[in-house]
Amino acid sequence: MATWTDVTAQNPDHSENYARRWQTMIDRGDDIDGEARLVDALVPRNARILDAGCGQGRVGGYLAARGHEVTGTDIDPVLISHARELYPDAAWAVGDLSADEIPGGGFDLVVSTGNVMGFLALDGRLPALENIARALTPGGRFVVGFGAGRGWGFDDFMATAREAGLEPENVFESWDLKPFTENSQFLVAIFTRPSTPAHRR
Repeated sequence: MATWTDVTAQNPDHSENYARRWQTMIDRGDDIDGEARLVDALVPRNARILDAGCGQGRVGGYLAARGHEVTGTDIDPVLISHARELYPDAAWAVGDLSADEIPGGGFDLVVSTGNVMGFLALDGRLPALENIARALTPGGRFVVGFGAGRGWGFDDFMATAREAGLEPENVFESWDLKPFTENSQFLVAIFTRPSTPAHRR
């Protein structure tokens, strides 16, 4: 599966086209806030939230408007530029989840939407999840969603998340919490960073 860097290198207009597509949906009144509503329901007021792979900031921007302290990171500087313009109440930074230190830390929740996991390079998968686990406060949650056919099978993803120190709470097949089945083509998973690190064998 191609990484986001691969995709944008092959098509320099990809990032602007991606941002424009979302803006078109906003302009015509489409409901694009399902992921953010779920996250908002999972945290206390004024929570510290990391939007990992934030794109142009639609999820983090929604959460910042509801009083949460939001930091968003994305590997794409074009999308970060859009996020800063559209949602100035949050902090936005260019960064690689697999390689760069996540700014801040001590987050109550990390959210990753938009198939971000499917764009990670094979050798960057475990480092990215370890980075996310370290960014969470003990007891904090990681909420992630991505589709099948992205080059990372759901079972392998769950196993890698456990290896990174994240404990599964629940899995669903959609952001409105439909039950996950063996035929599900989309995964929404909720993990917790344990308050006490598990002993690895």
